[in-house]
Amino acid sequence: MQADQATSGSCTSGPGNGPLAEIGAVDATMSVGLTEAAARHITRYLARRGKGVGVRLGVKTTGCSGLAYKIEFADEIAPEDIVFEQLGVKILVDPKSLPYIDGTELDFVREGLNEGFKFNNPNERDRCGCGESFRI
Repeated sequence: MQADQATSGSCTSGPGNGPLAEIGAVDATMSVGLTEAAARHITRYLARRGKGVGVRLGVKTTGCSGLAYKIEFADEIAPEDIVFEQLGVKILVDPKSLPYIDGTELDFVREGLNEGFKFNNPNERDRCGCGESFRI
């Protein structure tokens, strides 16, 4: 995640780890996708790991801007998961997180010696100065 969209405020003055607010209902037009680079990385990692059905994306409340992305490799699909499949990779999202990340494209980038996942979320209004949280 990049911190190029700095906002004012201290990261120690955030809203904490409270529950996600309901911002809207999930509907059939919502989607989450990924780039070819992200799909390649996820596929390679799952193969090396020897198990897993895909990647689980979500958000949690934290930081000074309010929300932070969560990503983890998933070994099974939970009954409440909404499943998207692109480029042979299953993307699992819980219904409470989907309104916050609707339209997001997950990318895997290398910048100098660093590499990692990057969330390209069209719903972001601003981002914490340290790059750890964002606001819708």
